[in-house]
Amino acid sequence: MAAVTRGSFTFMRRLQLLAHRYKRCCSRVQTGRPDYTRHPHTVFIPQLCSSRFFHTSYVTSGPILPFKLSDIGEGIMEVTVKEWYVKEGDKVSQFDSICEVQSDKASVTITSRYDGVIKKLYYEVDATALVGTPLVDIETEPGPEVVHEEDVVETPAMSNDEHTHQEIKGHKTQATPAVRRLAMENNIKLSEVVGTGRDGRILKEDILNFLAKQTGAILPPTPFHEIQPPPPAASAPSSASMPKMKPTPSVQLPVVSRPVFTGKDITEPLKGFHKAMVKTMTAALKIPHFGYKDEVDLTRLVQLRKELKGLSEARGVKLSYMPFFIKAASLGLLHFPILNASVDEAVQNITYKASHNIGLAMDTSQGLLVPNVKNVQLLSVFEIAVELNRMQTLGATGQLGTADLTGGTFTLSNIGSIGGTYAKPVILPPEVAIGALGKIQVLPRFNSRDEVVKAHVMNVSWSADHRIIDGATMARFSNLWRDYLENPASMVLDLK
Repeated sequence: MAAVTRGSFTFMRRLQLLAHRYKRCCSRVQTGRPDYTRHPHTVFIPQLCSSRFFHTSYVTSGPILPFKLSDIGEGIMEVTVKEWYVKEGDKVSQFDSICEVQSDKASVTITSRYDGVIKKLYYEVDATALVGTPLVDIETEPGPEVVHEEDVVETPAMSNDEHTHQEIKGHKTQATPAVRRLAMENNIKLSEVVGTGRDGRILKEDILNFLAKQTGAILPPTPFHEIQPPPPAASAPSSASMPKMKPTPSVQLPVVSRPVFTGKDITEPLKGFHKAMVKTMTAALKIPHFGYKDEVDLTRLVQLRKELKGLSEARGVKLSYMPFFIKAASLGLLHFPILNASVDEAVQNITYKASHNIGLAMDTSQGLLVPNVKNVQLLSVFEIAVELNRMQTLGATGQLGTADLTGGTFTLSNIGSIGGTYAKPVILPPEVAIGALGKIQVLPRFNSRDEVVKAHVMNVSWSADHRIIDGATMARFSNLWRDYLENPASMVLDLK
């Protein structure tokens, strides 16, 4: 009976409302008609039965808030957007992942601060986003006033242990980047800290209290500060008292499109000279290397070569500095024969070589090759130049034979022909010494009268097998070799 009475009452209210609207809208057009409000039961029933009623609901949307990229610490001012987890029109909740950004130090996941709908994405993938600028616009849900808070940032996922800072049985810990950094600096897992903030958010005080419980003492305040929202502008001067300024136009960052790389890795077996180099260098690692470096003034040698170059070319031979370096080394080996020796694998016996087969490290299309000039002690500078010209021609065409590549007793590497000053040459077993020659540079030096003069200077780097060669021997040989080159006329006295 109560349900019937309530239904009749509702029906009568609708009839009276319709009659009132009808009278208001049609009184000027349809005159002389009876007052329908006095007979609602008899007049409006046919019209009511032929009409349809609609229920209209109005949806009010909340404010659209810009979601800004907050300070993620470490002094980072810009990041690269690597991946979007949402698109325009997606509905998100608090702490849902928005995007992943990459700084020069770490990869960070940005999570939502609001419940609502994504209305705009400000950046494309691989674009650069600046700290403090909006990442997305979020239309918040209607309800209580939305409070602007700091954006929530998840620390980068590195290992399984560190990942527990982010999720515990499917639930993400809530903390600002500043708090996360404080926990990381003190090696604290956020999963072990009980948050006292809103919705279980972990505050800085929670971290400090946790530290105090672990150490059993009250920690002094640290100079670490969380990022606080700006104070309300209650005391700011009124807009009327401030000069009007033109709005700064927003700068749209350019979108850089990365090229698509379609290359593929190629794997091939080591063979030929490369395979031999692996074997030789592996054996060389067993040798304790002793290094010695010095510089040589080649000013006089440069002048001598300049005088002899035309004469040598007239004989059809290109004269470089290398024949002089090789001949000076051979003259030095006559005084220090232990540098022209070899040792057996057990390092029980030393063999002093009678021939000075001095090798020259050569860069070829086949790789690093070390042919050697045989019996340098019997050759003149010009004859050495002839032999070097022959080997360089064969090396360029890949025709060096076994006889040229074996039997070496001492090696020089002219790395300076490519570039560089000093090097750390590696001994070629079974040899016991090697030298690396840097490029010739024109540098200021003092002469015997303390005058600054232009000098042609070259650096040399020696390596010796320290099992049988001491530093003094290597230094004395280097000094003698340098003297021959700084005073090339002195080589004439020892030439045979």
